[in-house]
Amino acid sequence: MASIKEITGLLDNVIEDSSVPKNIRKAVSDARERLQADDEVIVNVSAAIYSLESVAEDVNMPPHARMQIWSIMSELESLKE
Repeated sequence: MASIKEITGLLDNVIEDSSVPKNIRKAVSDARERLQADDEVIVNVSAAIYSLESVAEDVNMPPHARMQIWSIMSELESLKE
């Protein structure tokens, strides 16, 4: 199970990838910000997952980025348990 810090690093990788469309990088950036909010961890994780789900099936997303986002969402789900 990854830590919030490790997941934030994975999110940064997607944000810095210039092949990912701007709207998707924005949603990933929002997810990163939500993870770092001062609320309860479960609330932050749920908000981050919601933000990522909004773009996970975007047709403009490169396949490698989609796999990264699915992996990040999986790690986030494991934090909820």
